[in-house]
Amino acid sequence: MIRINSYLHRNLFYDVVRRWMYNLTYPSDAELITRLTHFNTVFVSRYLEIFSRTILEKLHGADLKTGKALLKSDLKDVLIASPPYLNERIEELIREYREHPERYYRATPFSGTLFFIERAGKQCYIGSTRIKRVRRLAEKSARRIADSIFEAIKRRADVLADDRARRLGIPHDQLVTRSEDMAEEFNKAEDRFLEDLRNKRPIHFEDELIINDVAGLKVIVEDCDFSRVVETIRQTDNCEIIEEEPHTGRYNAVNLIVSYTPQKDQLLQTPLGPGTLKIIEARGLDPDHADREFADFIHIGEDQVNIEVIVSNYQEMLESEIGRCMHEDRIIRQRLQQKYRGHLAKNVEYLMVYLFNFAVSARSDLGELPIKLWDRYLPDYFDEVIRSLFDLPPLRLVE
Repeated sequence: MIRINSYLHRNLFYDVVRRWMYNLTYPSDAELITRLTHFNTVFVSRYLEIFSRTILEKLHGADLKTGKALLKSDLKDVLIASPPYLNERIEELIREYREHPERYYRATPFSGTLFFIERAGKQCYIGSTRIKRVRRLAEKSARRIADSIFEAIKRRADVLADDRARRLGIPHDQLVTRSEDMAEEFNKAEDRFLEDLRNKRPIHFEDELIINDVAGLKVIVEDCDFSRVVETIRQTDNCEIIEEEPHTGRYNAVNLIVSYTPQKDQLLQTPLGPGTLKIIEARGLDPDHADREFADFIHIGEDQVNIEVIVSNYQEMLESEIGRCMHEDRIIRQRLQQKYRGHLAKNVEYLMVYLFNFAVSARSDLGELPIKLWDRYLPDYFDEVIRSLFDLPPLRLVE
């Protein structure tokens, strides 16, 4: 099932998702989801800030200035404000952005810190952090689960095809299957999978579903300095590069997955903020004991977390934010290209969105889950489910 390697207590989250897929809840789940979501949010924001400052200060040997970004416009505006160099393509991108800002998803929510150094009296952007938002994390988790379910159902459909080949007395590879038969076999396999869920029978996936990129750092250097970024991370205490993936073509960058061991006592020097305390109190938890419980949460949790580090040059960063590989366009393509998009896939998405929305709602009682993977729902139903979480009236016209 889903394992979020930027979080602590990953096994607990893994267990909740698996149980909820079977429609199994515990009375303690409401409090558990609150702690897992909000304590991890604070934890991630604190260690990511320390990690990023450490790497960027070593890399540039200069004091850093920072700014907060709450919308994508905050990042995109900074990118074009003081370009470190210009060429025909960069000038074209900046000109089009300034002429038609409405095309660039400027209102997209974004949770990150922008980093700058001073060069020749100007503030130069050198990188930024970002923490994957709840909506995106729910969507990515659901897509990973749905893809694995799709593969599991396909394997069951292949077994049905094998049975049909045996009945006909021919090898499987000589079986000629009409599209109608293939659809029927897939539907039968899907029905059996749903029956397994409904009857609480074990389901098995081929691979564990890993998410490594909840916490991310974007580093901007020119191509000749890519190797220096890698060496800087390797020579930093408590850091180990466990995966390195170059991207070439429409978008050119290097993706690194870094295993990081944060200094836990350092993360606990600042008390929890009023926003976190308010949510904790709304769930019936004692805000006076929250800092002690947060400390226990961190100390008992795993020692290592994973951080995604993306290294690109300035022009490629522009391409990814306002050019040919704009991040928001890539998200839309991912949604459209999902292999499995039936009722079950949609229900998995509903369930994951509900899980994370419950964590940020004021509800203290979980009750019965409003989503069962084997039932069928229209989007209208789920709209009302989410509205009820936040005590909003139903969307209906009245006289």
